Amino acid sequence: MTMHKEEEYFLGVDVGGTHLKIGLVSKMGEILSFEKIDTAPYRDDPKGFNHKFLEGMGTILDKFPEVRKVGIGLPGLISKDRKTPLEIPAIPALNAFPLKEELKKRYKHISFFMENDAAAAALGEYRFGKNNPPENFLFITMGTGIGSALVLDGDIFKGCRGNAMEMGHMMSRGNQELEVLIGRNGILRILDRFIQAYPRLVGDLENKELGTHLLVDTAKAGNEISLMVFEEVGRILGEAIVSTIRVLDVTNVYFGGGISAGLEFMMPSMDKTVRQFLTPYYVNDLHLMKATLENNAGTLGAAALCFLED
Repeated sequence: MTMHKEEEYFLGVDVGGTHLKIGLVSKMGEILSFEKIDTAPYRDDPKGFNHKFLEGMGTILDKFPEVRKVGIGLPGLISKDRKTPLEIPAIPALNAFPLKEELKKRYKHISFFMENDAAAAALGEYRFGKNNPPENFLFITMGTGIGSALVLDGDIFKGCRGNAMEMGHMMSRGNQELEVLIGRNGILRILDRFIQAYPRLVGDLENKELGTHLLVDTAKAGNEISLMVFEEVGRILGEAIVSTIRVLDVTNVYFGGGISAGLEFMMPSMDKTVRQFLTPYYVNDLHLMKATLENNAGTLGAAALCFLED
């Protein structure tokens, strides 16, 4: 794709437990260049993850000398001033490390913006989403864990101390966290339980390594167990959404993340649950829909942070 000298470009860096996803993004949300970097060498580096990350950022920036703004999405809690990671379970080395300050020391000509990864993805949907998203919506990502964010009047709702909207850690059935119940591992536990309970319905799931891709593919092919799993997940998520809607008074809900590939199979039970427990005030304006950025949500979301004030 042609790059125009006068146009401004941003770098979006989506930091995950196993990979960094890096995209060069235009103001219109086009990804002009994309790279996925394994973080194993970062974690194994003798000087530690943080040193290697700071160093690696230099290598990345050297490839894109035109870039002046970099957005970074982090999988966990960060300080309200968006300068310091606080609790990053997948990369504990980052906890309490003054990341923005250290990046700024090294790369003085660059502005850095940091945000929780689910909040970044929500901002990405708000700025670059294909369906002209509203000013207010709840965003839920379904992947290894459950992430969430609220876009309120076009901005991320941060709460009192900077880390509002951790829906994945809401208590749900049997006093278990929502993420434990219907994060990736929770969904696979439900799948395993149903396989044991309904051996005659196993079909294409027989003797396969269970995974969420398999679950989606077999649901599309009409496998009854896979469809029952999504029905159960839809019901559990629906109950959590009822509570969240009551607390936030929000009626537009977007779903992203890898497991949202099965949203069509969750939707009937989720919609039914939500409508069963909410009054007309909410239900009349209720919109549950799939986010539009799909696999690019993390990178575009990180890039969207560059539109914030430094």
